[in-house]
Amino acid sequence: MLHLSPTILVLPALAVSAHLAEEFAWPGGFGDWYREYRPEGAASVTRAYLVAINAIFFVMALLPAVLNPSPYAVAIWLVVASIAASNACFHLYAVWMTRRYSPGVVTGALLYIPLAVLGYQLFVATHATSTGVVAQALVAGPAYHLWSARNHRRRATTRLA
Repeated sequence: MLHLSPTILVLPALAVSAHLAEEFAWPGGFGDWYREYRPEGAASVTRAYLVAINAIFFVMALLPAVLNPSPYAVAIWLVVASIAASNACFHLYAVWMTRRYSPGVVTGALLYIPLAVLGYQLFVATHATSTGVVAQALVAGPAYHLWSARNHRRRATTRLA
């Protein structure tokens, strides 16, 4: 069984930590920014929701280090990297569309995207997982973000009804 470096396995958790710090601590303001940017889903984006979804994502980012050595460590690492890179693309698109700062865009662009690119290259080059796992993880990030946007609209409509 492949035993991966603890440094590699903790990188997603470090990147998520930095990203959450940018979104909610310094400069912060992500919740208000998101509700203004996506008003159709604003009612769904509560403080409790943001805490819960980000806590779940942080725990997911820690799992590879906890599960090492295990084939699940690489699979979860790749899914987290895919979700993170998709999140970075969301922030970059929002900045491009609004021409204003999105809390999370800096760490998304500087940490999430390079993390995903380097991680996918490393795990594919070292045959740490199958091509099927790589493909599924690549799809998971964008799929999660599409589902999340749709779910916010649905939940906001239900709350307003």
